[in-house]
Amino acid sequence: MSVFIQRRIVAARSDRGDVPGWVLVTLMTAGLVVAIWAVAGPALTDLFSSAIAGVSGP
Repeated sequence: MSVFIQRRIVAARSDRGDVPGWVLVTLMTAGLVVAIWAVAGPALTDLFSSAIAGVSGP
């Protein structure tokens, strides 16, 4: 067996991915979405309501 193939087999066994890193990124993204939504939600609701009222008339 060549050295290249042996190295590939060893690398394939040790390559498990970065699961804790992905979990952290996912949780932080969800936290940012919730925080931004909490701050901007009322303003976006008012903006949407006024836009709909402007299109549909008085």
